[in-house]
Amino acid sequence: MTEILNEIALPPPFPDHTQLPESDGTFVKNFQEHPQSLILTDSIDSTLQRLHPDGQYAIGQDCGIYWRETNPPEKGAEAPDWFYVPNVAPKLDGVIRRSYVLWREYITPTIALEFASGDGSEERAQTPLSRSETGEVTKPGKFWVYERVMRIPYYGIYLLSNGTLELYHLVNTHYEKMTPNERGHYPILPMQVELGLWLGTVLNQPEQLWLRWWDLNGNLLLTGHEQAEQERQEKEQALQQLEQEREKRQQLAARLKSLTSEQLQALGIDPEMLD
Repeated sequence: MTEILNEIALPPPFPDHTQLPESDGTFVKNFQEHPQSLILTDSIDSTLQRLHPDGQYAIGQDCGIYWRETNPPEKGAEAPDWFYVPNVAPKLDGVIRRSYVLWREYITPTIALEFASGDGSEERAQTPLSRSETGEVTKPGKFWVYERVMRIPYYGIYLLSNGTLELYHLVNTHYEKMTPNERGHYPILPMQVELGLWLGTVLNQPEQLWLRWWDLNGNLLLTGHEQAEQERQEKEQALQQLEQEREKRQQLAARLKSLTSEQLQALGIDPEMLD
């Protein structure tokens, strides 16, 4: 029996993140993508640390999420520009993640965001996975994969060309387009944040609209640089206030010294206290 088993060619085990390509070799499509990802990651860091005091979460920035085995392997992956997965280790067996492999970990990302350089048709594509009469497998659309296979609860499409945001929420088995709240933001309750658009200048980029996080009370979540700048300004304002109060005391003391003893006594001030 052992000899028979040894002769059977068993299929290889499913590959893990160290065996799969970490890039499909395509270029980043514009200069806004990387700064945009950095802003989202930096500003939400303290919130995610609060939600995961054990540090068990992962953020992907233009990284592949493998959902099926293909040849070549990268055809079986989608690479959202930004995504967040709760309750997973940031490293696997001490190795920095190269990709996220669903058949190894099973936990679906909570949110996936695409920064569309075009009109968003690629990001909205709902073409299902199918096989032609010749046996060729057609590439499914991103929207279909996120909705029907990965079942990511929140999917956002940010159109860089006109600064508009579409956010979809998985309800039962289908995505429903969300309506923003009174602040123009989209609540992401599992993350205890809101997602919306903010006009400003960051990371040496010209003033433009950026995807930003707010807390559920509508307070903008700051990046580390913004937080440091805010603290610097607050410290500077406090020092200016102390200097103004010191100058006022000096001016008051000078005026009092110009008064006669009789005038000081009339004001209820002991002249000897000024010496």
